[in-house]
Amino acid sequence: MQALVAIYDIVSMIVNVLIMLIIIQFVIGLLFAFNVVSRNEFLMSFYEGINRLLDPLLRPIRRFLPNTGAIDFSPIVLILALNALLIVLSSIISASA
Repeated sequence: MQALVAIYDIVSMIVNVLIMLIIIQFVIGLLFAFNVVSRNEFLMSFYEGINRLLDPLLRPIRRFLPNTGAIDFSPIVLILALNALLIVLSSIISASA
């Protein structure tokens, strides 16, 4: 039982980091889009690094979502899916107790 809780804690930590990265990617993208910050080398490399990490997760979602133009809803879908994963894992662990 303790092993399941430990695995859940690790998965929860990874999910929380992914959600933070999605939010950071969104905020930096908005700052670039509205020219609030200049596209300096550090921010661009940081933004591209986050995109490289998240693109394998977001690309399959983008394939199934309809094209909405400039608004990308795939990060919201990914956040909802990650939270649903945590809920399912939590219920599995509590059911096995």
